[in-house]
Amino acid sequence: MYRDNMARRRLQQKGDLFRSGAYWMLRWHEDQINAKGESKRGWSRSVCIGPSDGPGAFTEKEARRLAWENHLSRLDHNNRTPQSILTVREFVERKFLPEHVAYMKHGGQEHYRSQLPFVLDGVPDKKIARGGKTRFKPGEEPPAICRTRGIGDIRLRDVQREDLQQLVGTMLLRGYSTQSAKHVKTVASAIFTHAQQEGWFSGTNPAKFVKLPEMERATPHALSLQQVVALLQQLPTVPRLMAFLAVMTSMNVAEICGLKWKRLNLTLGPIIMDDELLPPFMAGVREQWYKGAWGSVKAKARRRYVMLPQWAVDELRALQQRKEWVGAEDPVFAGTGGKPLCENAIVQRHLKPAGRKLGMPWLSWHDLRRTFATLADQENISIGERKELMGHGRAEMTLHYTHVPSQQVSEVLERLAEKIVSGANLKNGKGKVVPMKTPAVR
Repeated sequence: MYRDNMARRRLQQKGDLFRSGAYWMLRWHEDQINAKGESKRGWSRSVCIGPSDGPGAFTEKEARRLAWENHLSRLDHNNRTPQSILTVREFVERKFLPEHVAYMKHGGQEHYRSQLPFVLDGVPDKKIARGGKTRFKPGEEPPAICRTRGIGDIRLRDVQREDLQQLVGTMLLRGYSTQSAKHVKTVASAIFTHAQQEGWFSGTNPAKFVKLPEMERATPHALSLQQVVALLQQLPTVPRLMAFLAVMTSMNVAEICGLKWKRLNLTLGPIIMDDELLPPFMAGVREQWYKGAWGSVKAKARRRYVMLPQWAVDELRALQQRKEWVGAEDPVFAGTGGKPLCENAIVQRHLKPAGRKLGMPWLSWHDLRRTFATLADQENISIGERKELMGHGRAEMTLHYTHVPSQQVSEVLERLAEKIVSGANLKNGKGKVVPMKTPAVR
């Protein structure tokens, strides 16, 4: 709308220099965008030039020279885009959410909705515990959360780097991690990037030069073969199968929870999966269950086939004999109401307790996925095959639909699975116990 009305740009002259208290103040006319997206001519925000009274006071001539050098002379060259008079909160609600966030995957939308209160309203006076659940009596309302340093009520054009620096600095002082502060900075940057793209903001993105302390990342872990064997011996049937698939197929937990029966081929011959041919003893990774919702996999490269070792095939066949939730569209690892199991519940109830018992309190789903890369390297699987099996390759999409890992890789994976199964003394799908053997790490 405003683009059609702004063909003729108006240049600055002297602006309006005036006294306010003991200071010289300056304002100027500029093109503005109102809440309806319409362009109009209005006064800018007033800026301070310097003192007008007392020691070091500027004369009017000196004040006009400084006003020209520091402000007016730059406007015609660097600030031709009409400046929005919407607040950040209004822009987020009217433009950013429906035009940017709405097109993200479910996980991305949830992330932005969790971080926007920090950007718009500020940092809580008391740190909110992650995942904490406080119970209240019937009829009792939770106490109001007092927040400070938010930029939601500042006009979009008036936000400065200092405003965001104070926001993230307050987060750090109140006990939030550097990673949490970085999330808030990234969300704020995305807001102003979208505003620039849509012509609602000009100038430098105020989040660009916000400083953060060095990130302290957790030490990455991978399990040895002996640790995998010990872990599987500690887990119940279903969590054990999920952990085994994470180690042997490198599927992440969202992909494991998102497995549907129609995506598994537990037979000796190929089957039709949607409009694709699924080879024997393979799983087609096409979707995931993340943050309580179905969605596509994280990246195109993760649309792939994964091989199922014989022990996993036997266990999956046994699981398929349950009385319900065995339809083509049902999740393999179904919980209450037929929805996929909650990965966090499995971690807290089974994975973490087993990890603490075995001296691995850091144990997580991602550690099991990382274990695949380590064990595959020990078994001399090439880096190219590993990238493809893990969904990290950059090949064309066609390769992810049609390529099947080589027979050599199949034999290596099966041999590795046999070491784990025999070492853990696991029963197969027929109820037979595989003799205990001492695993040998290559």
